Amino acid sequence: MARGKPGFPTKFIWRDTEYVLDEVLKSWKQSGPCKSGSKEKYLRKHWFTIRTADGLEMDIYFERQPRSKSQAKTRWWLYTASRPE
Repeated sequence: MARGKPGFPTKFIWRDTEYVLDEVLKSWKQSGPCKSGSKEKYLRKHWFTIRTADGLEMDIYFERQPRSKSQAKTRWWLYTASRPE
């Protein structure tokens, strides 16, 4: 977290199954334009490809700003999950 990256959850539940983080395979950032019309760019998401303890590879991301006030604490999202060949 010292470099501005979000702290990883060591485990999480998706579709009633608990997954344990084993390894971060890749990371990148996604920027976007200012929502007020300025020409500045803002960091919107931190993306990660991870491997879980049971061998799944997942793309997850952290949204720097919540989508709404009701989702203020929901910042981590799962994008894809697959088994490597």
